[in-house]
Amino acid sequence: MALDRRFYLDDAALVARRLLGKLLVNEVDGRMSAGKIVETEAYLGSRDPASHAFRGQTPRNAVMFGPAGRAYIYFTYGLHYCFNVVAGPVGVAEAVLIRALEPVEGVELMMRRRGQTDRRQLCSGPAKLVQALGITQLQNGADITRGPLYISQLDQPSDDQIIAAPRIGITRATDRPLRFLIKDSPFVSKPPRRNV
Repeated sequence: MALDRRFYLDDAALVARRLLGKLLVNEVDGRMSAGKIVETEAYLGSRDPASHAFRGQTPRNAVMFGPAGRAYIYFTYGLHYCFNVVAGPVGVAEAVLIRALEPVEGVELMMRRRGQTDRRQLCSGPAKLVQALGITQLQNGADITRGPLYISQLDQPSDDQIIAAPRIGITRATDRPLRFLIKDSPFVSKPPRRNV
């Protein structure tokens, strides 16, 4: 059962932390693939120079401006797609990047999509998990409170199992501890350099 919209209405940093341990699911042609979320990053709209929404609304980032609980999927470096969840009230333009998953369901299908047999490498990065789950640009703006792309309850890690660290793969506001990981998970994209 998909998480309802209320789950996503808080500040993106809170949502990013709470998404750890949840199950990201995508159903394509009647086949489901899913993974437990083990790493996220929060982007805080106009308060965050690293956010796509920092300078205001554009055709590319319009989905970020609301409502919460929508998929924001964008093309990066001319090569890959990344999947985000819109958070906060309409107009705030916050989002959570899903950075890594632990494969749970449809693992063989993920392996075929990725051309990869190492389970730890299937979803250990934002572009990898999009490819593994068969998420496409056509799902940009999709309501993830309904499906076929959705997030559901699975595990809830305790506070001592969660690490907050600086974000990676960006050039602005790199010092902010807005990257959240499940401690000691072998499925994260990159172990944190330091704990915060």
